[in-house]
Amino acid sequence: MSYRNDWRHPEIQELYQQPLMDLLFQAQSIHREHFQANHIQVSTLLSIKTGKCPEDCKYCSQSAHYDSGLEAEKRMAVEKVINEAKAALASGSSRFCMGAAWRNPHERDMPYVLEMVREVKALGLETCMTLGMLNQSQAERLHKAGLDYYNHNLDTSREYYPNVISTRSYDDRLITLDYVRQSGMKICSGGIVGLGENRDDRIAFLMELATLPIHPESVPINLLVPIQGTPLADVEKLDVIEWIRTIAVARIIMPKSYIRLSAGRESLSDSEQALAFMAGANSLFSGEKLLTTPNAGEGKDQILFAKLGLVAEKPKPNAAQLSTNAMEMA
Repeated sequence: MSYRNDWRHPEIQELYQQPLMDLLFQAQSIHREHFQANHIQVSTLLSIKTGKCPEDCKYCSQSAHYDSGLEAEKRMAVEKVINEAKAALASGSSRFCMGAAWRNPHERDMPYVLEMVREVKALGLETCMTLGMLNQSQAERLHKAGLDYYNHNLDTSREYYPNVISTRSYDDRLITLDYVRQSGMKICSGGIVGLGENRDDRIAFLMELATLPIHPESVPINLLVPIQGTPLADVEKLDVIEWIRTIAVARIIMPKSYIRLSAGRESLSDSEQALAFMAGANSLFSGEKLLTTPNAGEGKDQILFAKLGLVAEKPKPNAAQLSTNAMEMA
């Protein structure tokens, strides 16, 4: 299937409406054209600064606007972050993602995050950060420090977005993604299903991503984890099959992107996760926690991988490592 960024709503709607088995077959067939079958990219996500975020995202325990019971924490020491990255590498992760509960990084924060990027990159891991909005200079400096991916989710459709967030506009998010792309970094951008949106919103959300000039290299599809104290604590749970359909459609219209299982995976059975992999998901977060929400632990993932015959992707050596290896062989 050729790469397209001119998808339209009726086309994506038609994909969604297929019988489930036909949709999964199409998604898995396209997946195998672009990725090695049964291989999963494994990431670890760490909160490097937790809580008291000024944004009012209605799903988030870290928002200062809601009383979710979360205890705020100051910036994590770089040395501790590096130790966590080493543990992630030892457990089989190939990408280490670091998130801070900021609207945007202040200039006083930049030396801290740049040092962290350089240190984690030196371990041989792919690096990813999610720090909120960026300006052009910050994006360029993160890229120069060795940051591979920057995560900045669109969350939902442009139309439904005002029901979820009011402190940051949809275009603010797209501007940050543009700065990230211009800097030379790869984009990680997806969203959350189960926010109370309808299927048309899910279609519009995926269309927004799939009509970017270059598709995001990584697309996390989260399933809402309702958190007490937030406005979406009691939202009706989305049917898992609708989430699976969303993953499959994402795979079809963004065939070269990693489609990641993120929040919500801890509530799934092994069979439901197997369906998600059949739908074309080929990336996941491992570990006991995703920033502040629970996640399937590494031990459970190892058992699941063995049961399904899945293999974790190996870390890709960076330029510095390749140079070192070459000198050692000389």
